[in-house]
Amino acid sequence: MTLHTLPAIELLLQFREVRLRTVQICRPLRPEDTVVQPIVDVSPPKWHLGHTTWFWEQFFLKDYLPGYQPFHPGYAFLFNSYYEGAGPRWQRAQRGNLTRPDLEEIYAYRAFVDSQMEKCLAENELNERARTILTLGLQHEEQHQELLFYDIKYILAHNPLFPAYREDRPDFPAVAGRSAGWLTVEAGIYPIGFEGEGFHFDNEEGRHRVFLEAFQVQDRLVTNGEYLAFIESGGYGDFRWWLQEGWASVNQNQVDSPLYWHFIDGQWHNATLHGLEPLRMEDPVAHVSYYEADAFARWKGMRLPTEFEWEVAARQYAAELPAQANFMESGAYRPLPAGAQNQLFGDLWEWTSSAYLPYPYFTAEEGLIGEYNGKFMVNQMVLRGGSCATPKGHIRPTYRNFFHPHLRWLFSGIRLAQYR
Repeated sequence: MTLHTLPAIELLLQFREVRLRTVQICRPLRPEDTVVQPIVDVSPPKWHLGHTTWFWEQFFLKDYLPGYQPFHPGYAFLFNSYYEGAGPRWQRAQRGNLTRPDLEEIYAYRAFVDSQMEKCLAENELNERARTILTLGLQHEEQHQELLFYDIKYILAHNPLFPAYREDRPDFPAVAGRSAGWLTVEAGIYPIGFEGEGFHFDNEEGRHRVFLEAFQVQDRLVTNGEYLAFIESGGYGDFRWWLQEGWASVNQNQVDSPLYWHFIDGQWHNATLHGLEPLRMEDPVAHVSYYEADAFARWKGMRLPTEFEWEVAARQYAAELPAQANFMESGAYRPLPAGAQNQLFGDLWEWTSSAYLPYPYFTAEEGLIGEYNGKFMVNQMVLRGGSCATPKGHIRPTYRNFFHPHLRWLFSGIRLAQYR
């Protein structure tokens, strides 16, 4: 059953669940943690709390709750992210300067908007358009829940004390590393893109066919131990493995290992959401850029899969999301060793070699909603599969994530491919 057909009480319960999860993610933080913005890509957690609340005001309450008045006349300026049609906004690079409103005021803002949303959902029979916007709003907040984990990790891992996000650690059974095998796909013409019932973003639309040569993808993600061999072979100092922009990027930024790796007293360590710890060789290598992923693949004599190859392999070898896939709900907040899993879903977003471009027949919607995806279809690369910070209900085989190729603070990893 999709949200479009759920009864009103079920819609209300889903709204409450998603909104509560955002607050729960921020609960272990100190107030000081919620204001910091170390780099432009990282938004302070307090800003996420405000932005995900403004979204409901701007896109839902203004249209579907008669007489609604915004909580504060200045909050639209502070918490609009990139919607040009919504008016002027505070610039992204300056979000860390917003000491006011303070955290208590932001939670009051959330409580007010939540109460107005509950009133609207309880008193009004929602039409098809309203249900579509409600669904998008829930998906939007889940995207920001994942971004919160990216940003919280960056903030805490760049504190020289390496404070833990949470002191309690889930007890996961030890999994021995295993050699990588291959998932084989035969040459053929395959359908790509979303089809059927249920929510999907507009960038998944445009069901079309692609021809693929026979190929193989590895049946697990690349591990820390495998990536360390690339480092120790001088991979970061050998231009032969790098795209020109990648070579310029790692040299300009003095990158010589994945983000959060630290070489201390002759041993590699990894800054995690549980603090600094010795590098676990069997874990999937995380927080690498597209440039690093591509260079590693070249060094191995292989390549990254295209997004079409990834989607076809996922449909063939993981037709349904595995029950043991490592999503946000596992509580690990880190990628885990593959074990018997092929890791096509969860653990880490997987860089593909595909540029983020529109599918055939793509058209952006009218109005502000049309700014959600389409205008970003340039200079970015597609990632697939979800991560340990993705809510499980948020992912599907056709989901297309996208980031600029130099970025590393997301939960990103590597899967190798080759033609047969």
